[in-house]
Amino acid sequence: MWPNISSAPFVLTGFPGLEEAHQWISILFLAVYITVILGNGTLLVLIRDDHSLHEPMYYFLAMLAATDLGVTITTMPTVLGVLWLDHREIDHGVCFSQAYFIHSLSIVESGVLLAMAYDRFIAIRNPLRYTSIITNSRVVKIGVGALLRGCVSIVPPIVPLHWFPYCHSHILSHAFCLHQDVIKLACADITFNRIYPVVLVSFTVFLDSLIILLSYILILKTVMGIASGEERAKALNTCVSHICCVLVFYVTVIGLSLIHRFGKHVPRVAHIAMSYVHFLFPPLMNPIIYSIKTKQIQRGILHMFSLCKSKD
Repeated sequence: MWPNISSAPFVLTGFPGLEEAHQWISILFLAVYITVILGNGTLLVLIRDDHSLHEPMYYFLAMLAATDLGVTITTMPTVLGVLWLDHREIDHGVCFSQAYFIHSLSIVESGVLLAMAYDRFIAIRNPLRYTSIITNSRVVKIGVGALLRGCVSIVPPIVPLHWFPYCHSHILSHAFCLHQDVIKLACADITFNRIYPVVLVSFTVFLDSLIILLSYILILKTVMGIASGEERAKALNTCVSHICCVLVFYVTVIGLSLIHRFGKHVPRVAHIAMSYVHFLFPPLMNPIIYSIKTKQIQRGILHMFSLCKSKD
């Protein structure tokens, strides 16, 4: 019989074996944190203030930037607390809330990437009807739908966490809370909490990726039918940024899944590092990708900085 220590706080973990380097590692994480906030925050401000960017494509980009900000702001405070201040304890309610936002925002991001693929699909397959199909009201509905899907679908496995007894070790394997980490510590029937996430991921992230792949196969088929090489290149160029963001997101998801599934002999530090890559690499890279590959974003950023300099 396990002792009843359900009320004891959970204990977060940094990088086992590298405790002496935690403060140095925290500097890297802080730099990433600041870069993510500045990069995605700049995109949001730019899209809000630059009227030339008031188009569906950029509205979806704003949704992606807001989601990336949400994931990072939800995750990084406890990570920096562990690495910098060695503040490892976290209350149950705070832990469950963090797990909820991390997982729900990941599904929201997958939905936004799917919406962006739909936008590019219509723009290239039905360019003459684009403005009548992708209206502002439809963009809002798609955005709300992606948000609701992520927020509602994560509720069923998170709610039971509040009444599970926790009588095993309270030590979590990351510096932030994940659902799969918490249920390992529960002394209860967790069958639903094991099966539901698998079904959920299959019907959201996995299905989204298949639809995105299918949409780009159809886009490529359409582009190859364009007679002019210059027009083909122009059409494909509008998709490059989104393709890069899709690859960054889904490659990290697949990588994390594979290392958890088949990496039993891989050092634990590698598992932990891959988790950080999954949660931090897409928010870090997405604004960089769009800033490099999208001329309208480049012009907007240059205009923003020129205005700042003229005010100084």
